[in-house]
Amino acid sequence: MAVVKLIGRDGGESKLEALSGCPLMEALRDANIGVEGTCGGACSCGTCHVYVDAAWLDKLPPKTEDEQLMLEAIGDLVPLKPGSRLSCQIPMSEALEGLVVEIAPAL
Repeated sequence: MAVVKLIGRDGGESKLEALSGCPLMEALRDANIGVEGTCGGACSCGTCHVYVDAAWLDKLPPKTEDEQLMLEAIGDLVPLKPGSRLSCQIPMSEALEGLVVEIAPAL
């Protein structure tokens, strides 16, 4: 399990526990904070878009081609940042204790 620092769409900060071995999207979706995860982690909807703090980017697996294509597709609808990731593609582990993510605007 890892504790993640969240920055909400309103700028408010909170903490969330995420189970190791599960995608971050599941913890965000289950916390009812506005992350839908409509496709269930298939990397095909973009509703789990988050901004990962720059200090954490190198600690995450690289973006897959599918993730990059989905981010490009939603880029016409919401702002993308260098830390834009789909939370369904971030597998949680104890190594990510303290991960900082901001919830991106809703699609």
